[in-house]
Amino acid sequence: MKCPFCGFQQDKVIDSRESKEADSIRRRRECERCNKRFTTYERIDEVPYMVVKKDGRREKFERNKVLNGLLRACEKRPVASSRLEAIVDETETYIIDSPERERSTSEVGELIMDRLRQIDTVAYIRFASVYRDFKDVSEFKAELEELLSSREARRKKSTQE
Repeated sequence: MKCPFCGFQQDKVIDSRESKEADSIRRRRECERCNKRFTTYERIDEVPYMVVKKDGRREKFERNKVLNGLLRACEKRPVASSRLEAIVDETETYIIDSPERERSTSEVGELIMDRLRQIDTVAYIRFASVYRDFKDVSEFKAELEELLSSREARRKKSTQE
């Protein structure tokens, strides 16, 4: 913390107290150069992380929504809940790392689908069918064909090595 009197960056905390409203912490500090005391307040960063929907609306990012979607996609599938938690953690980190504090749902959805594709293809198709809002069987079939062709390409590549 920079001293407001001399600009020195070393200080010691003399006293810490929670505010009456419990929304901040008040700290009394003493500069180690000039020995003057000053007060600082720490508050939780309250600007929420946002996702931008396909129609342009902005919504607060909710971990539980992502986790619930993954749980539905992985229902009766051999996918450990720890793997789903890891996907949600990675998704949240992706949003937090955004300089604008927001990401589009298409970016988030693609990230999740990439991870699911590596873990369980059935869960991936389930998630993709809801996320991409398949209108008919032909869209579903096209997604399956793409999945199968990419799997076949990986198989050929591994046998050539």
